[in-house]
Amino acid sequence: MNTKEIERLVIEAIQAVAPEIEQNDIDFDEDIREECDLDSMDFINYLAALQKSTGIKITEVDYPRFSTFHNALAFLKINIQTKQN
Repeated sequence: MNTKEIERLVIEAIQAVAPEIEQNDIDFDEDIREECDLDSMDFINYLAALQKSTGIKITEVDYPRFSTFHNALAFLKINIQTKQN
């Protein structure tokens, strides 16, 4: 899975809980909760959607790694590549 595909999965997961959000609305380096106005349940649902679409287990200890769009991409990219090897 390449970076563009992972990016698409992250956007789709965000849109699953905040359908009004478009990719251009997100500053990739800012806190995703603030950028997308996600409450704690929305954030959990966003992570659950990512787990389902990627097959990557995201534990509570990993939550800080999803604080920004770029951090989420980095975490998923590493874990997807590891899973594929």
